[in-house]
Amino acid sequence: MNNIVFAIIVLALLGLAGGVILVLASKFMAVYEDPRIAQITDCLAGANCGGCGYAGCADYAKAIVESGAPINKCAPGGAKSTEAISAIMGAEAASGPALHAVVNCNGGNGNCGIRFDYHGIQTCAAAAAVAGGPTACSFGCLGYGDCTRACMFDAIHVVNGSAVVDREKCTGCSACMAVCPHHVISMKPMTKTPAVVCSNKDKGPAVNKACKAGCIGCGLCVRNCPSQAITLVNNLAVIDYSKCTACGTCVTKCPKKVIHWVDGAPATAEAPASK
Repeated sequence: MNNIVFAIIVLALLGLAGGVILVLASKFMAVYEDPRIAQITDCLAGANCGGCGYAGCADYAKAIVESGAPINKCAPGGAKSTEAISAIMGAEAASGPALHAVVNCNGGNGNCGIRFDYHGIQTCAAAAAVAGGPTACSFGCLGYGDCTRACMFDAIHVVNGSAVVDREKCTGCSACMAVCPHHVISMKPMTKTPAVVCSNKDKGPAVNKACKAGCIGCGLCVRNCPSQAITLVNNLAVIDYSKCTACGTCVTKCPKKVIHWVDGAPATAEAPASK
């Protein structure tokens, strides 16, 4: 009986000593984490989409607190997240319009021809690996939906052979842009501005053979832009948004109707009313 009591006492003392050691270890070996990191993580969208340029929401929150990263990089969280983080950090958000995805290709609805029948894996990445893809334009949207599968917000779908962005759902996370093998998706301001809906860098005659609605590099938009905001780069019209005033001249002058309003509305015969 005495042996049993002695064993119990020893075990109790060992347990007590172990508990004391663990408490002391937690005090002396603890790694301090700024409580603002957890607070900011809670303010973010929680999508872990990587659109901010960091591995996930927690990593981005840590970068804000420890490295002074910009507080307005959470596209899915939008202005609400930015305002909440600003309150925590006591910092002002960087100014600038929100961005959303724009598909720089007008090859849907049968505008772009086909070079060969493709029967391989039904993904854009796989199709692009076969001689650049089956479409006549080697720069355009392949239409197999890699962007659709990458989007966590159901904001982009393939319609009549080409990807189309749902402006109301797009958060600007850029996941679709990252997976497009032909790089036809770009991020543009969500304000009323024009966009060149083409990525073909071939010369005009080659473009006309491949697509009914491609940029032929005629330069009419360049010559008529009152703000000198458009240039031709590799036979393709490129808009400098720091100069663009959204006057709509390029939209109306483009003979191929390649320049559209960034909100997805088709090119019209009339320029928009002045702001």
